[in-house]
Amino acid sequence: MLIAGNWKMYKGRRATHEFVEAFEPPPGVDVVLCPPYVSLREAAAGGVRVYAQNVHWAAEGAFTGEVSAPMLAELGVAGAIVGHSERRQYFGETDETVARRAVAALEAGLGVIACVGESEEEREAGQTELVLRIQVEALADSVGAHERLVVAYEPVWAIGTGKTATPETAHEAHALVKSMLEVPVLYGGSVKPENAEELLAQEGVDGALVGGASLDVDSFTAICATAARIRS
Repeated sequence: MLIAGNWKMYKGRRATHEFVEAFEPPPGVDVVLCPPYVSLREAAAGGVRVYAQNVHWAAEGAFTGEVSAPMLAELGVAGAIVGHSERRQYFGETDETVARRAVAALEAGLGVIACVGESEEEREAGQTELVLRIQVEALADSVGAHERLVVAYEPVWAIGTGKTATPETAHEAHALVKSMLEVPVLYGGSVKPENAEELLAQEGVDGALVGGASLDVDSFTAICATAARIRS
């Protein structure tokens, strides 16, 4: 079971150092921290497996503001998130660019957490299955069931809102993703210590992509401990 903490645009080098000094992941669970670019080296130096929050599809070039997979590997970074809903919503990511980023990272030897999920409007319109099929097909066509690929189902309406998909909803979405692409599937969307056990115990849920609750070391440790207990 994999528990990944996405710190988004929080924690510079000092705060990162303090976190990794205090963090002791429990045995029996795979843990990944995803700090902002400026804190990647600090986190990696702390002995925790580290993923970036994004990666470009080119190895180098005139792409101001982007970071390539070889650059991440040189820092000791083990992988990257691609296609997070905030990247899609605010920065124009598409299924095509998400797939290209995933391909580049995997070809460079990195792991990938590829995010998929529907908005509240799409869910209310009954389009959840259609949206997921389109997003997952882009990954299936470009990289397939790669051994270093993980998909994170993150219903956009549940990210940072305090809303959480019901265990049944998460189970249905994860089953759909796995029917198209045989890879581990994480749940993301307001995961916290209070609901982690109910979500992680669902069949087909292989871990969690944790947002706000990963910023506090005690909160994140509690989620990791729950995952370790379920896995055992």
